[in-house]
Amino acid sequence: MSARILTLPGDGIGPEVTAAAVAVLKSVAAHYGHAFEFDEQLLGGCAIDATGEPLPPATLAACADADAVL
Repeated sequence: MSARILTLPGDGIGPEVTAAAVAVLKSVAAHYGHAFEFDEQLLGGCAIDATGEPLPPATLAACADADAVL
């Protein structure tokens, strides 16, 4: 199985929680022979700081193209 997984760490504890989820998925992929491709995009306060928008169009487009979003 292969999947493109988009991560949206956002703010607060989001980056820590997302990093842990990605670590678990990488372990699952290695154990069961899956191939996951991860992409990280901006959301929330960090997106506002970088682009002036809480949900930038690039993030929304990446969500539409992904197989899963965390």
